[in-house]
Amino acid sequence: MAYKEHDNKLTRSWAKIVSWRERHIKEKNFVIILALVIGVICGFAAQLLKFLIHTIANVLTSHFSATTENYLYLVYPVVGILIVTVFVRYVVKDNISHGVTRVLYAISRRKSRLKLRNTYSSLVASAVTIGFGGSVGAEGPIVFTGAAIGSNVGQAFRLSPRILMLLVGCGAAAGIAGIFRAPIAGMLFTLEVLMIDLTGATVMPLLISSITGATVAYVLEGYNAEFFFSQSEVFHTSRIPHTILLGIFCGFMSLYFTRTMGWLEGIFSKISRRWMKIITGGAILAVLIFFLPPLYGEGYETINRLLEGNPSAVVEGSIFYVDRDSVWFVAAVIAAVTLMKVFATSATNGAGGVGGTFAPSLFVGALTGFLFAYILNQLAPELGLSQKNFSLMGMAGVMSGVMHAPLMAIFLTAEMTGGYNLFLPLLIVSTLSYMTIRMFEPYSIYTMRLAKQGDLLTHEKDKAVLTLLKIGNVIERDCMCVHPEMNLKQMVDIISRSSRNIFPVTDGEGRLKGIVTLDDIRNIMFRPDLYKKMHVSRFMAMPPTRIEITDPMEMVMEKFDKTGAWNLPVVDKGVYVGMVSKSKIFTSYRRVLRHYTDD
Repeated sequence: MAYKEHDNKLTRSWAKIVSWRERHIKEKNFVIILALVIGVICGFAAQLLKFLIHTIANVLTSHFSATTENYLYLVYPVVGILIVTVFVRYVVKDNISHGVTRVLYAISRRKSRLKLRNTYSSLVASAVTIGFGGSVGAEGPIVFTGAAIGSNVGQAFRLSPRILMLLVGCGAAAGIAGIFRAPIAGMLFTLEVLMIDLTGATVMPLLISSITGATVAYVLEGYNAEFFFSQSEVFHTSRIPHTILLGIFCGFMSLYFTRTMGWLEGIFSKISRRWMKIITGGAILAVLIFFLPPLYGEGYETINRLLEGNPSAVVEGSIFYVDRDSVWFVAAVIAAVTLMKVFATSATNGAGGVGGTFAPSLFVGALTGFLFAYILNQLAPELGLSQKNFSLMGMAGVMSGVMHAPLMAIFLTAEMTGGYNLFLPLLIVSTLSYMTIRMFEPYSIYTMRLAKQGDLLTHEKDKAVLTLLKIGNVIERDCMCVHPEMNLKQMVDIISRSSRNIFPVTDGEGRLKGIVTLDDIRNIMFRPDLYKKMHVSRFMAMPPTRIEITDPMEMVMEKFDKTGAWNLPVVDKGVYVGMVSKSKIFTSYRRVLRHYTDD
């Protein structure tokens, strides 16, 4: 009783604080304050995540040999996945994989509301996953963590879904900025990936959160770039043709990454038993890391070594170390690592690990650009292409294609490495990669899952508003049902008690058989001589089409447009649920549109 009374007092005290804020601080000013607070919290969260990952990885691998194979690579990833599986199943008790996709879903379908436990669950689980060798990135989890922090701070102050969406974006931006020390890229991430509109009301909070998150990182880590890059070769305009080819090549590599990831996710989703997923994914991951050690964890150390111009880094700690002086053998290993990264990433997530695809796309991009220049230099030494420069361009190219975010890829690459002098080639490669993959894949690796379900919020206002509408909120359930065996007299009695002019026809199990409208029976309903002779089965008609309860609103509107109907029945696997009318949809549409566009 004492604890309960104490909780009630805290609740009443907090309610007074919230009420005082509503009376004395304008919402726009308060959002700015919250953006700053969220930026600080998310900046520290990003630093904590990086510290945990590096600490675990260093403890486990600091004694590994660079000149021979290390058999513990076969053990660590499986142990990490087992620990995470236990944590997620018995502590978190929620699905926290695919962090960015879950944030997009929360924005589209959950009014930007994320659970309180999401503020720490992904952080802990991804630290263990990556520290033990899971071939994924920490950026997806920190986006999920940051978004959850923003959402819960907003919920605590009883803010509207429109403001919650903005605070979710602030948390995500601060998370990206904090982990990469890239404030511009953090803001662009929310615009291109989370697809939050840039308006007068959103730009300042997003900037403040992003800058604050990056500032926390600079204070704690120093002003050095995330990746060490020293541009020793100046980019000449004579390299533009090769840059164009690299951009197209990165586009196809992005397509390979995205399609293969989707294919492998489909395979793992068909494995129903949890232990079988752990064994299958863990075994694949462990074997890949044993033969190709650069696949261990995020792979940032390998990226740094490539940016230093050291290709032999890809064979260190493996059975291939003895062949490090063979140019074409090293090229083959780099190609294998590049192609196998997506398998290692999918195996990690499929087995139950927690991590994102952000770092894997950076990793694949760096190796793609390096391999492109490395092979051309071997075939035509007179070209003298800078492998370091092309590695940097590849990072921007593959990230742009995989995430469908060319601007973020350009600025993130430049901010992470300090390679601003390569801005023109970064722009060329990023743009061409994005244009190439768009010809084959309209959605990013994050949005393609939601797009298939119709749950994707986009920058197109009509589609965005329809996505925010839910079919359950527009179903009308006041239509009285009739049955095929009813006679006209019984039908007229029901009409006299109904306020609607449409009547669904259902069987004994509630399955929809047709509909009856007043227009269908207007000419016979006042003929008593037909009351016993005519039955509903004689004058009912089939509706132009049916709406499934799972149909997204965009598909619902397409059905109305194609049929020209004003009312359509809604069914759940054939069972009648209710009716949907255009007027109800338009009323809800106008309400959401006003709310969605209100700055």
